Amino acid sequence: MIPPTTEAPITRLVIVGGGSAGWMTAAAVSRLVDAGVAVTLVESDEIGTVGVGEATIPPLLDFNAALGIDEDEFVAATQGTFKLGIEFVDWGKRGDKYIHPFGKYGRPMLGINFHQIWLRQHLLGGDADPGPVDDYAISIAAARRGRFAKPANNPEAVLSGLAYAYHFDAGLYARFLRGHAEARGVARIEGKIANVEQAPLDGYITAVVLEDGRRIEGDFFVDCSGFRALLLGQTLSVPYRSWQHWLPCDSALAVPSASVAPPTPYTRSSAERGGWRWRIPLQHRVGNGHVFSSAHTDEETALRRLLDGLDAPTIADPRLLRFTAGRREKLWEKNCVAIGLAGGFIEPLESTSIHLIQSGIFRLMSLFPDRGFSGIEIDEYNRWLIEEYEHIRDFIILHYHATERADSDFWNHCRTMDIPDSLAARIELWREKGRIFRAHNSLFTEESWIAVLLGQNIVPRAADPLVAMLPVGETVQFMNHMREIVARTAEAMPTHEDYIAMNCAMARQVAQ
Repeated sequence: MIPPTTEAPITRLVIVGGGSAGWMTAAAVSRLVDAGVAVTLVESDEIGTVGVGEATIPPLLDFNAALGIDEDEFVAATQGTFKLGIEFVDWGKRGDKYIHPFGKYGRPMLGINFHQIWLRQHLLGGDADPGPVDDYAISIAAARRGRFAKPANNPEAVLSGLAYAYHFDAGLYARFLRGHAEARGVARIEGKIANVEQAPLDGYITAVVLEDGRRIEGDFFVDCSGFRALLLGQTLSVPYRSWQHWLPCDSALAVPSASVAPPTPYTRSSAERGGWRWRIPLQHRVGNGHVFSSAHTDEETALRRLLDGLDAPTIADPRLLRFTAGRREKLWEKNCVAIGLAGGFIEPLESTSIHLIQSGIFRLMSLFPDRGFSGIEIDEYNRWLIEEYEHIRDFIILHYHATERADSDFWNHCRTMDIPDSLAARIELWREKGRIFRAHNSLFTEESWIAVLLGQNIVPRAADPLVAMLPVGETVQFMNHMREIVARTAEAMPTHEDYIAMNCAMARQVAQ
């Protein structure tokens, strides 16, 4: 019989850094306080946070639910809006426009995937042509009409194919989570870290020392210090692996503008000659930015394109951010885990930054250590997170590579560059008969890949042979009915603005 472990439990957990990463971590681990773990978060008001990640993806609903957060109160507190997907403008070629929806396209017929039925009809053309695939996604139909409702629980209802996420003010979200965490016993310490102490024999971190001399000792440390990676990078010297040869954008300008129209229930990404611009609608303002490659666009030009693309006056000065897409060689080393930007950064094209924070936290909670710090468990954490980073990396590269644009050096580079073998194999499999398979721990669904591949004009050569068992006349009728019911369902939904007013405004009044 194997004896039970005798390693001492973690009793002092120290989180270095605030922002979304720090306070999401603190809120999640606050449940450990009742189990005797002292949780301390160290941050300095003098050190700003990046705070551009105001758009999210559907898994955040699971994170908030795990914390017991009321959705309407959360949206009210963060000046949030709802997000049904991302609109991509000018990505495949200039003049193109498509939405990557959250949720599903249509529904299967006799067990055959909907997109295969659509593809067969599209390739037949003529009277069988089903029109744009966008017409069959309830999330897209609602987004185009500025409408929003919750998904239906009935799997037979068209509305069951809808999924959603949020836009929110990242600073307000961090503040909201701080209140949640502190109410459950997390201690916040204000101060700048001057030194990190390590054990002389094994290099494990033992304490952080503030500028005023205070020492905060810990058994386990979470590095949420942003791009500085104060613990994992600077102290433990875990190298950074750059993906800039695939993702050349290395700069971003961000600026808020006034909200002059009802908020759209989707994010917009508009391709530019040297990068792309984002538009994220909140209740009280609109977040805007220009992500660009400094090797192809200078800062002055990028700023001009950003400001020229605004639909309302700015309400603050633009901020410049510099970054290198990539990740640390490990996300967990010794007694330190990096969460958020300290572990890696993949540009915000598909709103994955908040998700990678969440994923790191969930995986940490499932592998929470004792003071023995099992190498097997640490390896499993790193394997899982690294795979997820690389799956997301491939999906982001797809947007750049799958383009017909040849109007700038930037797009010529992206269109012709070598891509990871994993992505090349996926694209070639798709080109044959429209087959797409989701990896076991991949964030993005088959529908996500279908949206971008079709949206950027990569149409397979043929459909799945199984579709031939369906008579063309029946599939034409099926498609017409599906398109009609999707449109009718979207028209019956409340406007996005009205939904927020009816639900989240009431939550704000109750909170006050």
